[in-house]
Amino acid sequence: MSAPAESTVASGIFTIPNLITLLRLACLPVFVWLLLGEENPLAAGALLGALGATDWVDGWFARRFNQISEFGKIFDPVVDRLLFFVSIVAIIIAGAAPLWFCIAVLVREGAIAIATVVLAGLGARRIDVTWIGKAATFGLMFAFPGFLWASTDWALQPFFEVAAWAFGIPALLASYYAAGLYVPIGLRALREGREARS
Repeated sequence: MSAPAESTVASGIFTIPNLITLLRLACLPVFVWLLLGEENPLAAGALLGALGATDWVDGWFARRFNQISEFGKIFDPVVDRLLFFVSIVAIIIAGAAPLWFCIAVLVREGAIAIATVVLAGLGARRIDVTWIGKAATFGLMFAFPGFLWASTDWALQPFFEVAAWAFGIPALLASYYAAGLYVPIGLRALREGREARS
């Protein structure tokens, strides 16, 4: 009797991991308000850092308690991309991080997003995120809070400026390397998706 219940939970939308992802999404307007409305990069950086640090929680919870859902597999990366795009645009507006670095991240994320939509439209199977892609995203989610904290005039400013670059440069390079790895993965996913339909 327990197997059908597990199947229902795993295939549903209303799961705890999806709720965690939704709560992370709900924090995005708060971040924008703290940074641009309150002009408080310290608080905004703390919130962004918390969102980056908890990025793994929903996935861990889904696997640990057998609440993996098809909706969650799509919802979580979409929310991650939204957090990236909106937070970086807000940071650019605030002038709280190097413009070239922000643009480099946005170009890569935009290219991945467009490629994902195009591949899905052509019938490719869903592509899982690679471990190096996850590591790069994790590093960038700590680099940007570092830039925010380094943009303020306080005693720890030099430390966070160094930390931001220490996380940011390797993570940026890794993100572009991961993007290159997705080319053959995407082509294979497209071929397998078409074969499965035929």
